[in-house]
Formats: sequence, C-alpha cells, structure tokens
Amino acid sequence: MAMMPAVHPRHPDVYELSDFFAPQRTSATQLPDPEPFLQNLTRGVLEVFSGVREVEQLARWVTEDAFRKLVVRSNLAARARSARGVPAKRPVHSILSVRHSAPADGVVEAVIVVASPARTRAVAVRLEGMDGRWRATSLALL
Repeated sequence: MAMMPAVHPRHPDVYELSDFFAPQRTSATQLPDPEPFLQNLTRGVLEVFSGVREVEQLARWVTEDAFRKLVVRSNLAARARSARGVPAKRPVHSILSVRHSAPADGVVEAVIVVASPARTRAVAVRLEGMDGRWRATSLALL
C-alpha cells in the first residue's frame, strides 16, 4: 500500500501533480521478504547476460535508469558472444549466499554470490519499495 503524498510545507492544502503520479515510496513493513525477489532477479539478470532471456522481461522489476544500464550491458554481452561465435546457452548457476541489510526504511542493499562451473561472481543490488512492491534501482554484476 502506497503512502499518501507529502503536503506542501507552506500550503498544507496544495499538492504537486508529481505527488500523485510519481512512484510512491513504500515502507518495508508493507513489503514482502526481499530474499526471493533478490534470487529471482539475480537469475533473470544472469539469463539476460547469457542471451537466453530478453531484457524487457525484467523491466517491471527495475527502475528506468537500471533498465537502461541493463540494456547496454546486455547488448555488449550479445556483441561479445557474436564476435567469438559463441551461441547463447542457458547458464548453470547456483546461488551460494544472499546477504542483505536495510540502511533505511523501504530500502534493501544486497550482495548475492553466484557460482558457475567457470567462476564465482557477485551481484550487488539496491532495492527500494515503490508502489507496494520491490524494484531494483541499482544492479552490478561483479
């Protein structure tokens, strides 16, 4: 459930239009446990980078800025696969650990450690509660 928009400091009966139509912050008490979302998002990101999932399928889980960065990174990965002549194939990963903390209400910062046959990597994610659900505002594949 979204919180009511803030009132104007000098005019309590005046609201900005963006107060109603911009994404509304959501308190952590009104959001589900972030761990399943973090695991699913991580699997989705790895599948996008390996070329077996379309980046558009993650659009509802991330903010616009994070989505644009995913698109750029996905395109770079596709070009690298094409240049090497490597076909897209489903990644074989296992999630070793999920560590998260809440630096503020409605915000989660996490690191997900993922093992593949070739190497172990980490995915850093920042989630924020918006419009009653978690959305990733920042993603980094390390």
